[in-house]
Amino acid sequence: MGKVQVYQEPDRETRVQIQESVRGKDVFIIQTVSRDVNSTIMELLIMVYACKTSCAKSIIGVIPYFPYSKQCKMRKRGSIVSKLLASMMCKAGLTHLITMDLHQKEIQGFFNIPVDNLRASPFLLQYIQEEIPDYRNAVIVAKSPASAKRAQSFAERLRLGIAVIHGEAQDAESDLVDGRHSPPMVRSAAAIHPSLEIPMLIPKEKPPITVVGDVGGRIAIIVDDIIDDVDGFLAAAETLKERGAYKIFVMATHGLLSSDAPRLIEESAIDEVVVTNTIPHEIQKLQCPKIKTVDISMILSEAIRRIHNGESMSYLFRNIGLDD
Repeated sequence: MGKVQVYQEPDRETRVQIQESVRGKDVFIIQTVSRDVNSTIMELLIMVYACKTSCAKSIIGVIPYFPYSKQCKMRKRGSIVSKLLASMMCKAGLTHLITMDLHQKEIQGFFNIPVDNLRASPFLLQYIQEEIPDYRNAVIVAKSPASAKRAQSFAERLRLGIAVIHGEAQDAESDLVDGRHSPPMVRSAAAIHPSLEIPMLIPKEKPPITVVGDVGGRIAIIVDDIIDDVDGFLAAAETLKERGAYKIFVMATHGLLSSDAPRLIEESAIDEVVVTNTIPHEIQKLQCPKIKTVDISMILSEAIRRIHNGESMSYLFRNIGLDD
């Protein structure tokens, strides 16, 4: 482990000082995301740039949770922030990225360097098999159709059934405030030719919450990649309880658990929330005993070893299909 000093100046500027030579060496920078995500990003960028200007042979970033990954699509008049962050990392000098369970696999295309997107599902599947005694009576639940592929992957590996909750409140994209669907300011023959009338998009109407699949008398295991704002998980748990599920587990790779999420989980119908240690959450565990942690450091350390020794990474992606 190299010696690096990272601190903030009184004006909150981040300063990095590498205290030993990295010339001609492979440098692995392990960076987890703290609550102050923007300071975390600046620390990483400055450290990568410091290694680059110190003539490091290669600079490999080990970022278990890639920040801003939820902002990977254009929303109204926003921006694709994860693309910006990827460009900044590459410009700073990063030559390789190791991460885990990107929110969308397509984020790999934002980088012009190799990206190894590792999977936490083997560790979560092992937890289900070893820590849930009657897991054979379980059903894997997707809390929205968007997470159905992940639920299907878990269900097929555990030889279990699947259920999908439809009608959950999702991010609204109102056509009234989205510039892409705004009509011209002036509707006249000069502005729009009568024969070129543009059809209006039919507005969305969310149906009542329904559960596609049988959960009565079963253990419900909700799977997702990120658990941060827990309102959607709490609503799903209430719905599953009403449909007859007698135990409810939530499995996720990244446990951000922001704000008062621990308190809400403790007071909810959820029996247990299982997340990996891609993000530090010791404080949240003290606030909510229902939160359990699965250690995934083994696969990260093996990825580092293989890259350093020039070995193939394919062993870490065995039995992973295109849809996983």
